[in-house]
Amino acid sequence: MELGLDTYAILTTVAFVAGFIDAIAGGGGLLTLPAMLWAGIPPIAALATNKLQSSFGSGTACLNFSRKGMIDWRTYAPTVAIIAALSAVGALAVQAVGNDALNLIVPVLLLAVAGYIVLSPRMHDEDAHQRLSVKAYMPVGGAIGFYDGFFGPGTGSFFATTLVSLRGMGLTRATAHTKAFNFASNIGSLIVFLFAGHILFLLGLCMAVGTTAGALVGSHMAMRFGARVIRPLLVTISLAMTARLLWNALA
Repeated sequence: MELGLDTYAILTTVAFVAGFIDAIAGGGGLLTLPAMLWAGIPPIAALATNKLQSSFGSGTACLNFSRKGMIDWRTYAPTVAIIAALSAVGALAVQAVGNDALNLIVPVLLLAVAGYIVLSPRMHDEDAHQRLSVKAYMPVGGAIGFYDGFFGPGTGSFFATTLVSLRGMGLTRATAHTKAFNFASNIGSLIVFLFAGHILFLLGLCMAVGTTAGALVGSHMAMRFGARVIRPLLVTISLAMTARLLWNALA
């Protein structure tokens, strides 16, 4: 698929903003995926390419948090493995859905995720009571991993919210572990998409440069100032792009 230089430049810039937002609050895919669909990229190729570029962003943020000792790898290693495995299953499942169906399903899912971000409770940095043990959280993490492989946008927000509400983590510590989980789910589904041949490599690598730079800036800000939720910008852009996609699909 041929794209103009202006499209590469715009999508790389969007990836930078998404990487910054994703490192702080999650939900960067609400920008990158609609932007790629708006550029005329088929849904399955957009989902696959989004996994390539987002893997760089989540990996960069994960490395940053890990170097600061904010990720408990020993405790959550089994959860990470389950998330990676089920995200691969999700990536296999989405390939069974045709592009025509995805053209209708994706905008609806984007609207649902945007609504979740608007309505989800405000979170803070203080640790609270744990409602689920580490083992009991594994099915929750695995289900989110499957969703990430099948679709993706909002995954970071889902991980962060469940870690705060169910595992009792403060938001900054939840954000750190979210990056580990998100990186695992990205890699699991990316491997499947690599073998399926759906990835637009040049676009994905260009966007990876943007999302990596954004993730570096965003993760440093999250560690220094605590997680700042950038909901108005994220939701407004997402709703505008989703409205355009629905219009195109139904026209």
